[in-house]
Amino acid sequence: MNEYDSSKMVDMMCSERNMQQTKDPAEADLILLNTCSIREKPQEKVFSQLGRWKPLKTNNPELIIGVGGCVASQEGKNIIKRAPYVDMVFGPQTLHRLPKMYDDAVKTKLPSIDTSFPKIEKFSKLPNALSVNPSAFVSIMEGCSKFCSFCVVPYTRGLEVSRPPEQILNEIKNLSERGVREINLLGQNVNAYRAKDIHGAKLRLADLLQLVADINGVDRIRFTTSHPLQFTDDLISSFENKKLANYLHLPVQSGSDRILKLMERKHKVELYIDRIEKLRAIRSDISISSDFIVGFPGETNEDFEETMNLINIIGFDQSFSFIFSSRPNTPAADMFDDVPYEEKLSRLNRLQALINVNANKISQSMIGTEQNVLVEKQSKKDIGQISGRTENNRWVNFDGPEDLIGSFVNLTITEALPNSLRARLIN
Repeated sequence: MNEYDSSKMVDMMCSERNMQQTKDPAEADLILLNTCSIREKPQEKVFSQLGRWKPLKTNNPELIIGVGGCVASQEGKNIIKRAPYVDMVFGPQTLHRLPKMYDDAVKTKLPSIDTSFPKIEKFSKLPNALSVNPSAFVSIMEGCSKFCSFCVVPYTRGLEVSRPPEQILNEIKNLSERGVREINLLGQNVNAYRAKDIHGAKLRLADLLQLVADINGVDRIRFTTSHPLQFTDDLISSFENKKLANYLHLPVQSGSDRILKLMERKHKVELYIDRIEKLRAIRSDISISSDFIVGFPGETNEDFEETMNLINIIGFDQSFSFIFSSRPNTPAADMFDDVPYEEKLSRLNRLQALINVNANKISQSMIGTEQNVLVEKQSKKDIGQISGRTENNRWVNFDGPEDLIGSFVNLTITEALPNSLRARLIN
């Protein structure tokens, strides 16, 4: 979501204020920092980065520095107090007001703050992408109404608001006409999407997926992030459409019902397993990734072992797993955290090692198979090679001409490395 928002900030300032991007901060008239507050460490990195930019402001008093995103929404005026050389503070829902805020900052030399929640106003104000890649993100909703006890998102991005389908489909059609072949639908809780079409008919995510699949030129679809409670039967049935990638990210957070209750996840492990089993009845070899929080307040060894057991049952392919990070204003911030840090770290290492073993097994099983890959770019390590992603979200490097970028190709996987695959182009 932040990557999508950041790209829109660039599009706005380039199209509406005739700016150009530069990789050299010393050349900049405007520096924007888009932020995340899901965990404490990224939040602290915000102020470290601002500190590194402070001398640029000293050398060039005309430089405008802006902080956007969830830390901006959470901290508001405190950012100006802590870093008084910052000129603009804006939240995820007000990034479309950036050009006007920039004009005011240049004119008045006074800091401005706008961290309000004007629902989906921003989507009708954002320009089309100035440049595109073969795969593109498209935001279909904002916010979350689940209020998990550990999560700051409802407080920094607001409650769930779905974007009108006409806006979404028009954006995707524009991208498709310009060569985008894969669409990634985004939302903090994407499968809570609820809207009405121009005829008043109710649409859920499963309906929207079908409309996207019907767009000419869209050949692969992904969506993230989902919640188990709303990973419903109609959404599972959507995977009968072969345009949906053979991959799902479905956060579970813990394999212990007791911890899930403390997390206020509102689902049990049994429901999660049931959802995956129903999905695998349609896609037997689908890759599943998830989110895990290790060392949640009160987590016992038994609770953690239940998480490890769930990992063995599901056979997760990848994970985003972290030690519990207390976030301001969330219920979990007031819970007694009785798990020693050393124990949390040990559990995290064990969890990640187990998932890595399974991910490696899946990669090894792919050797010799034929994979349909969207070629996205030149390889980072070898300019003579090009790179793309398999349906199950693995990067593949292989020899081939640069003009294949933007196309789907069939490859034979020849080698499995820890973080990527190697392959040979067929025909």
